Amino acid sequence: MSTAGPPAAGGPLLLRGGVVHTPADPFATAMVVDGDVVAWVGSDSAAATVAGPGVDVVELRGAVVTPSFVDAHAHLTETGLARCSLDLAAVRSADELLEAVAAASVDRRGPLLGHGWDDTDWPQPGLPTREQLDRAAAGAAVYLARVDVHSALVSTAMVDLVPGVLAADGWDSSGPVTRAAHALVRRASRDTLRTRRRRALQADALAAAAAVGIGQVHEMAAPHIGGPDDLAELLAWTRQGAVPRVVGYWGALGETALARELGARGCAGDLCVDGALGSRTAALRDPYTDAPNSRGALYLDVDTATAHLVACTDAGLQAGFHVIGDAAVHVAVEALRRAAARCGRSAVLAARHRLEHVEMADDGAVEALAELGVVASVQPAFDAAWGGSDGMYAQRLGPVRAATLNPFATLSRAGVTMAFGSDSPVTPFDPWGSVRAAARHHVAGQRLTARAAFSAHTRGGWRAAGRDDGGVLAPGAPADYCVWEVPGDLVVQTPDSRVASWSTDPRAGVPGLPDLDAPTPRCLQTVVGGRAVHTAPDAPAASRP
Repeated sequence: MSTAGPPAAGGPLLLRGGVVHTPADPFATAMVVDGDVVAWVGSDSAAATVAGPGVDVVELRGAVVTPSFVDAHAHLTETGLARCSLDLAAVRSADELLEAVAAASVDRRGPLLGHGWDDTDWPQPGLPTREQLDRAAAGAAVYLARVDVHSALVSTAMVDLVPGVLAADGWDSSGPVTRAAHALVRRASRDTLRTRRRRALQADALAAAAAVGIGQVHEMAAPHIGGPDDLAELLAWTRQGAVPRVVGYWGALGETALARELGARGCAGDLCVDGALGSRTAALRDPYTDAPNSRGALYLDVDTATAHLVACTDAGLQAGFHVIGDAAVHVAVEALRRAAARCGRSAVLAARHRLEHVEMADDGAVEALAELGVVASVQPAFDAAWGGSDGMYAQRLGPVRAATLNPFATLSRAGVTMAFGSDSPVTPFDPWGSVRAAARHHVAGQRLTARAAFSAHTRGGWRAAGRDDGGVLAPGAPADYCVWEVPGDLVVQTPDSRVASWSTDPRAGVPGLPDLDAPTPRCLQTVVGGRAVHTAPDAPAASRP
């Protein structure tokens, strides 16, 4: 008798005949799972003796087994909405955007939501006016989020649905809305969602994550994104079903009691100190190169951030902030230092606070993060999308400042725990793409080894959520793993030739990973706590010999 995945009762399961990526045995070809934990890893020859008679067996047929990935920063309801909304990623001009809106508005009922436009690489610069958008939408309510979801184009009919938006900071009578005005419109466009609809959107997003090998997602909820019900419902239903683990964060100042009530891991995540570089709302010490009169926006000051950190530390909760620009990073670092002075360094270390994005951290900031045990939750896909001499970073900041962004190697050398995420829907769920982006950073000196990048996307995510036992396949670890069809050989890849050659020699016993220059591995199965949450039709099946 065969099944598509591990037995629902959680009985012993032997996987053999493949490659198991584990620090316990660099040449392991088999693994035993008992219930929701890894019981053993080793060779095929020893597996039968260890597993005992009557165990279910999966013949891997050469497939590779790795820990499942952790996406340490995502927005599930938002991702679900983006997946079913008007996709604007391919538009390359204001006219193309208006044409897409006009086509989507035909016979449409209800607001039109769109996502993904990015004008930084349009051959003809310039965004449509609100009047042009109104005409294209035939008077319908329209909300079109920029790719970073920190600004949006909105129609007059949408504006009319949002009390107080005309007086809010960031209101623009013609162009995109940003800052508080954008937060109001964004929240209004989401508040109409019913429980059943939200759950369907979340389920769709989690299925997409599981299909690419993600077994755990950190949901970055916040009042400007969705109400507390959105997070509470998400955490409640995902505890019951065969879906990736969801670790929730509630990004609101001082709401430690509510965070506990919601079941959140902390008051962290998208509690924004600033905005985004693409929308020119990231807070900078020096002006934007392409907007010399602007330094972006600071949403929190040092005193407010310090009070939040102290409250969370005293409550035994993780605190954290969204920080992108160097001025925002400075606020967060100074607040962390003050919190350590008030609460004691040991208490701050124990809390394992986290910062999201941390794109413009200089050496002094990195040193402080390491000293205070702060987790850096970062997105390598940002550098892949917007780095380089002609990318969005260089347009906004100039090439010199742009070359300092996303300092992954600097963070790694300092001993800062990094956790990789996508910020989906800003960039898609693509964990192997993130590993590749970190190893192929536009700035050679900031590249990570594939092994370090893989660890940040697996073990680093568990550590970011306060657990040190996951993200690795070793006896006693959670049985969260993926089975992969890998084109080509497994290799040990390094950023450059300066790394000692012994580490790439098979005799060194360094576990290999898929070749990042080859096609992306295909996920055959994702397993969480011993239960399959994604199974491809041709995945190796369990059977009773």
